[in-house]
Amino acid sequence: MNNYIKPGNTRTWVNTTGAAVVSGQVVVVGQQLAIASADIADTASGEVSFTGVFQVPKVSAAVIAHGEMVMFDSSANAFDDNAATPATGDVSNAAIAAQAAGAGVLEMQVQFANLLGAVT
Repeated sequence: MNNYIKPGNTRTWVNTTGAAVVSGQVVVVGQQLAIASADIADTASGEVSFTGVFQVPKVSAAVIAHGEMVMFDSSANAFDDNAATPATGDVSNAAIAAQAAGAGVLEMQVQFANLLGAVT
């Protein structure tokens, strides 16, 4: 197959957020969520991962079940449960809780599966 490029687990992303992105930070790429593979300066390019299970920030008050589709709250830069009302810039249904996480927990494991989410 002469048109194959690569598996697609990672892609090069141009940081147009207006701020530096640190390795491990969640980034919004169109309707998808990804994790920065390394620090990426503003206006620079870097690799981001679209698949895998990652330890990410969680909204403290959220109660999340294992296997639940979770929402990325862009203003909190953290994941919230699927009962939360999305605000502008939030991304719903683009990641899955890879573990249960109760109220007061500040981080959790989330599976990124190269899903298209809904951006509010």
